[in-house]
Amino acid sequence: MSEAAGHGSGSGSGGVLGRWWLAIRPRTLWAACGPVLAGSALALWHGAFAPLWALVALGGALLIQVGCNLHNDWADARHGADNAARVGPTRVTQAGLIPPRQVLGGAAVMFAGAGALGVLGVLRGGWPLAAVLTACVAAAISYTGGPRPLGYLGLGELLVLVFFGPVAVGATYYLQALALPPLVLAVGVGPGLLAAAILVVNNLRDRATDELAGKRTLAVRFGDGFARAEYLTALLAGVLLPPALLLINVLRGGLTVKHVDKPELLRVAKFVPEPPNVLRPAPAANGERHYPTPAAEFALSSVALDELPPGTAFTATPAGPEILLLVHGHAVLRDAADRELSCRPGEAVFVPAAAGNYRAGGTALMFRARVPHQDAVA
Repeated sequence: MSEAAGHGSGSGSGGVLGRWWLAIRPRTLWAACGPVLAGSALALWHGAFAPLWALVALGGALLIQVGCNLHNDWADARHGADNAARVGPTRVTQAGLIPPRQVLGGAAVMFAGAGALGVLGVLRGGWPLAAVLTACVAAAISYTGGPRPLGYLGLGELLVLVFFGPVAVGATYYLQALALPPLVLAVGVGPGLLAAAILVVNNLRDRATDELAGKRTLAVRFGDGFARAEYLTALLAGVLLPPALLLINVLRGGLTVKHVDKPELLRVAKFVPEPPNVLRPAPAANGERHYPTPAAEFALSSVALDELPPGTAFTATPAGPEILLLVHGHAVLRDAADRELSCRPGEAVFVPAAAGNYRAGGTALMFRARVPHQDAVA
C-alpha cells in the first residue's frame, strides 16, 4: 500500500537508515496495526485476550506490510508506474536511492521474518494459520508483481479489503481464542474498508501516471468522480459497520441460550457430593449467594473445549434445563437456530430443556450442571 500524503523529495534520503526508513513507508503501517487492534479488542471482549499472541500477530502484520511496501516500490519502478512525473512520496527504487536488488532483497527478508513468526502461529493454532500466512504473502507479491499484477487489473481495493479486513482480524482473533465466530469476520470488514479508502486516495493521486503505465486501477477505469464516491463510501462504512454489528449482536440477546448470572465461581458456587456423580448445593451460610441450579439434584461434568473438535455438538437433556459454568477460557455457543453467544470466564449460561442440540467451541474449561439423564456429547 502506498502513502497518501507527501511529495517526492530527497528529504528522507540522508544516510542509509534514512533511505530504508523512507522505503518502508512508516505512515502506512497503521493500516497493518488497525486489524490487529480490532481482533485483539474482540478477543478481550470475549475474555480470550492473550497479549503474547497479540504481539505475534502484530509483528507478523507489520513484517508483511513492510515486505509488501518494499516489493511494491521495486515492482512499480520496474513496470514504469513510478517515474519522474509521479506526484507523492519519494520511491527509493525509482529515485535511485537504493539499488533495485537490495529493495527486492529487503522484501524477501521481511516475508521470511513473517514466516518465522508464522511457525509460532502454527504451533499455537495449527495449519489453518499457515494457509493464512501463505495467502497473505502471495497477495502482497501479486498486488504489483507477477505477469498480471492484481493492482494493475483494478483489483487492489478488493485485495486490501479482504486481507486488511476479515483475514487479518480473523487471524488475530483465532491466534488468541482458537475459535472464530462469524461476528469477528463481519466486524473485520470495517478495518478492511478503511484500508481500502487509503488505497483509493493513492490511486486518485496517481491516476495520470498510472494510466500512462497501463495500471488500470478503478480510478483510471471510472474517473475521479467515481474514486471520490468510492472513498467516501468506504470511509463511512468502515467507521460505522463495526459498532453497528456489535450493537446488533448485543440486541440479539433473546437467544435460546441466555446469561443468568456472573458469579466468581470458585468462591460462591459450593457443592457437596451426595451420591457419586450427583451433587446438591451446599446449605447457605452467612448469607452466601449460591449459584442457580437446574434442580435440587444434578450431575456435574467438566468439558475442556480445546480438547474437542471446533463446533462439537451437545444435546440438552429433555428432563430439565442445564447450566454451563465457565471457569476459564472462552466459549462460543450456537443454538439449534444457529444463533451465537460468546461467553467469558466466570459467566453462567442457562440452556432450556427444549433447546435440543447446541454446539460449543473455544478454549474454555466449563462445567455442565444437569438433571441426571442419559445426556452425552453428540
